[in-house]
Amino acid sequence: MDCGIATSKTILLFLSLVFWAAGAALAYVGAYVIRSYDNFESFIQDKQTLIPAAIIICISVTMFVFGLVGCCATLRESKFGLSFFFLIIMVIFAAEVAALVFSFIYQNKINEDLGRSMTDVFSKYGGQDAETKSVDLLQTQLQCCGVFNLTSWTNTSWFSSNNNTVPLSCCKNTTLPCTGRMDQPNLLNVEGCKPKLERLLQDVMTYAMLVILGFAIIKFFGMLSVCVITCRSGSRRSGYQPLYA
Repeated sequence: MDCGIATSKTILLFLSLVFWAAGAALAYVGAYVIRSYDNFESFIQDKQTLIPAAIIICISVTMFVFGLVGCCATLRESKFGLSFFFLIIMVIFAAEVAALVFSFIYQNKINEDLGRSMTDVFSKYGGQDAETKSVDLLQTQLQCCGVFNLTSWTNTSWFSSNNNTVPLSCCKNTTLPCTGRMDQPNLLNVEGCKPKLERLLQDVMTYAMLVILGFAIIKFFGMLSVCVITCRSGSRRSGYQPLYA
């Protein structure tokens, strides 16, 4: 077997086999991104930021089906099957590039809208409504307090109507009793929630972009391998034509 074809087949078989693993990984990444946004949906008003995650989910579903197609086409050296597999890889490659572009665009857009939407939600804090539960969940999970820092609470109606105290969700997990009074800063989280949430979302988007980029590189080499097998197989089947003087 030609060394080039053997190498290309190995790459394509490997690519076909990792299609299932890639699909599972991308499905996890997409679900993780959506779950991260769902946990803090009260603070993120622009739902277009979920577009990259939706693209990733769609890609993962098609990978499970197309992995089998690529494996069979490679083993049989089917020109039609390889052409179809090449088309599949090219479409997925283009979708992954689109997801990278959208991720880069909306990564910056998150920072622009986050402060305004968080300030609006924090100003409505109080009672048993969804905004109050979202704020408490955010401050507890991220161990933060206020939008920009602890003193952000002084601009809210909650602070003035509750004896100048911050919510108990600002308290650190200590053995000492915490009442939310600002004259006990050693018992409170002082870092703002906006910087922490920004870092969290940026890390999630960066992780997703790195995973997509890695699989996009594999797809690129897969398309090159299909071209090698198709061209070499065509030349081998046509044979050599004798030359006559």
